Amino acid sequence: MGLRSIIRRAIARKKYPIETYVPAKLQMPENILEVSSSWKGLEQVIEDILDRFEIGRESCIEFGTEYGYSSVVFSNYFKHVKGIDLFTGDKHSRLKTDHFAEAKKSVAQYKNIELIKSDYRDYIKQDNQQYDFAHVDIVHDYKETYECGLWAVKHSKCCIFHDTESFPAVRRAVIDLAKDTGKQVYNYPYHYGLGIIV
Repeated sequence: MGLRSIIRRAIARKKYPIETYVPAKLQMPENILEVSSSWKGLEQVIEDILDRFEIGRESCIEFGTEYGYSSVVFSNYFKHVKGIDLFTGDKHSRLKTDHFAEAKKSVAQYKNIELIKSDYRDYIKQDNQQYDFAHVDIVHDYKETYECGLWAVKHSKCCIFHDTESFPAVRRAVIDLAKDTGKQVYNYPYHYGLGIIV
């Protein structure tokens, strides 16, 4: 991480403050997918979030699945997990090739996970279902995070956003989403940051 990046993040934290989320407990879920993921470490706080905000355990939707690490984490807590992704990476990821088949194979043993290859813009036009929990970890630009996040916040009791510490645009979108929807916002500042809107 370069000095310019460190300075940019420090400015974003000061300019866009969010109440820090302090978990009462850190708990590893029973099932974890053994793949490389920048999401590692966040699996320990999910049960605490669900318990604290009394989130139901029926359904979870996530936008940005990559190889399925977070999907498998959520599969420990929800009866049905739906993962929406293009499975081709984005301008901020190392991945640039289609890895849908590989992701499906990685999560195949978890029968409560459904992976759907789709752009979030196309997907949200045809789904009006309500979910207990949502996760947004797509291209880390303000417009896309806000647009996808607005749908996710309106269609779930609790929505989390990865990369609030590493991408100022994500942090700003999370703050604006909470303000615009009249919901509470928290930030767990570890493992690249996790915004929580409830």
